[in-house]
Amino acid sequence: MAKIAIIVGSTRESRVTDKLATWVAKEAANKAETEVLDLRDYPLPFFDEAMPPRYNPHRELSADVEKWVDKIAEFEGYIIVTPEYNRSMAGVLKNAFDNLGNEIADKPVALVAHGSAGGAQAVASLRITLPGNGAVTLPDALFFTDQVGQAIDQEGVLKAELQEGPYSPQASLANLIDSLVKYSDALKTVRA
Repeated sequence: MAKIAIIVGSTRESRVTDKLATWVAKEAANKAETEVLDLRDYPLPFFDEAMPPRYNPHRELSADVEKWVDKIAEFEGYIIVTPEYNRSMAGVLKNAFDNLGNEIADKPVALVAHGSAGGAQAVASLRITLPGNGAVTLPDALFFTDQVGQAIDQEGVLKAELQEGPYSPQASLANLIDSLVKYSDALKTVRA
């Protein structure tokens, strides 16, 4: 089974991103070995190194950055669950990727976003950012409206009416995870 990280891309006190990530993790656990990585558990310093980590083989890491980098390196694929803040991703998420070197190079990333327009601009921002780390974003993404708090309960269960039908959020998530697992398997060859 592919080893997939689900990254919670917000640290705000009143976030609902963690509920969305719990729902994603429940579905992904049916098809992959998963772990939820909450950026609250990785308090990273603001990136201020002299050169990009991808091009600095002699980089010296602080303990906080090393913890994040080592954890991210363990996985074969990623699902980023992000809100849209000011027409982009949260700054804490961008900083998390700025602190990475080649740990996600040639690895697939699925994008799940939420916001008033489904988080579409956060996804667009991530599609610009992630190739800088060498990651491969999947062509499809899952866009969820602002109503995440009402649509998903504390245990990560989606309302019944949103689980049915070929174009439901549940069906879209299942298809996205299937695609991520396929990309994960295919990109192993590239990384070898």
